[in-house]
Amino acid sequence: MNKSSLPAARQQRGAALIVGLILLTLITIMVVGAFNVSSTNVQSVGNMQLRDEAIAAANRGIELVMSSAFTEAPAAQTVDVDIDNDGTMDFHVDFAKPTCIKAERIAGASVPPSSVFLGSSFASSTSDAYQTVWDLHANVSAFDEGTIAHGTAVQVHQGVRVLLTEVQYNAVCAA
Repeated sequence: MNKSSLPAARQQRGAALIVGLILLTLITIMVVGAFNVSSTNVQSVGNMQLRDEAIAAANRGIELVMSSAFTEAPAAQTVDVDIDNDGTMDFHVDFAKPTCIKAERIAGASVPPSSVFLGSSFASSTSDAYQTVWDLHANVSAFDEGTIAHGTAVQVHQGVRVLLTEVQYNAVCAA
């Protein structure tokens, strides 16, 4: 070996260590950043899933309210929903009093034929009927603080069209 190249080799011994440490630091920063991005994505997906479950609970509650005779005596009510069918209630669905927001009079002779199947009150076509639109407003919240859904809350408005007799209309919608 040439003696003139020895001092240059001694000066470069620490450079590989420093370059290696810089590259290791950069790789570590990239891995930590990727981990943070992926955990944020997992949280976002989880939140969207909980939101979708709350909307499904609202829809189930709306179906229960619609299947009842809610137009006879509109009142606020609460429905508890077990969305995953595990035996424990997951969501409270609080309904405000259903409101009749629109009504259109249908002359007795022009009541749709399918309305005959809605009950005996539509069998006679001599009285007027009313095509009414109702607003069902549901506030959904998690049932228990101990669940993963704690803090999940959504509001759902659902418009429902209901055919009413003139007597029913005067009792609940005309005021």
